[in-house]
Amino acid sequence: MVGFFKRFRKDTLAMSVSFFLGTVILLAVLAPLVAPYDPTAQNIINKFQGPSLAHWFGTDQLGRDVFSRILYGGRVTILVSLMTMAVTILIGTVLGVLAGYFRGRLDDVIMRICDIMLSFPSEVLILAIVGILGTGIANIVLATVIAKWAWYVRMIRAIIIQFMDSNYIRFAKVSGCSTGHIIRKHLLVGALGEIAVLATLDTAGTILNISALSFLGLGVQPPTAEWGMMLNEAKNVMTTNPGQMLAPGVAIFMVVAAFNFLGDSIQEAMNPKIDKVFKTRRSLFGAMFGRKKAVIE
Repeated sequence: MVGFFKRFRKDTLAMSVSFFLGTVILLAVLAPLVAPYDPTAQNIINKFQGPSLAHWFGTDQLGRDVFSRILYGGRVTILVSLMTMAVTILIGTVLGVLAGYFRGRLDDVIMRICDIMLSFPSEVLILAIVGILGTGIANIVLATVIAKWAWYVRMIRAIIIQFMDSNYIRFAKVSGCSTGHIIRKHLLVGALGEIAVLATLDTAGTILNISALSFLGLGVQPPTAEWGMMLNEAKNVMTTNPGQMLAPGVAIFMVVAAFNFLGDSIQEAMNPKIDKVFKTRRSLFGAMFGRKKAVIE
């Protein structure tokens, strides 16, 4: 674990995206304190204003401050995505550990249920559930959890089975350690890093799903500020004021890219001998940030 943090701190790109995401999340949480305007306050006289000292990102078609709406939109887009991933990871970890540790009939039952759930494309399943339950943040979270939990169960089960074959787990069983002790002190601790990688990488996909649902009119409803909803509203004036799509589009792109790079950085810090082909995915951004290659141990 000490080696992981040491390698992570030496990764310039990892520290850069961590600082960026930390800043974005902090601004989203503190949006009521740092936003200069009410995100829903309308002023038609000031519509479509360009960037200025009064309105850093300009105003939209209703005269609302775009910067304030970006900050408040992050509260929904990012924080709801993180909450969704936390619930999904919790379910996936519990069922994955149970299936991987006990095996047998319990494993068969859990895996067959997962097979059924995974037979449906996750995006189609999310759209179907939201279409049945209706729009709203709670329904988006529920639909995403239902669509994704089975994939996490399968992945975490595979990780646990890999650890179950290790000598120190066998020694712990022979030594008389209880099941709870082995799971808490050995399996979960050993699998924590790989679970973190899965969660970090998939958070980017969850952000895209939530934004896409709002863009399609199935997610967050106006006048609530949300990045996908802002894109939905901006598309109506795209031909006359294409700049309206710039702020929410760039926000989604940068946050999604940052989560992907963070996941890659965590994986590289965990495994410094990672294949070079995997690193080409972020070589361009690594060069931009002056990233140094991981030390091969």
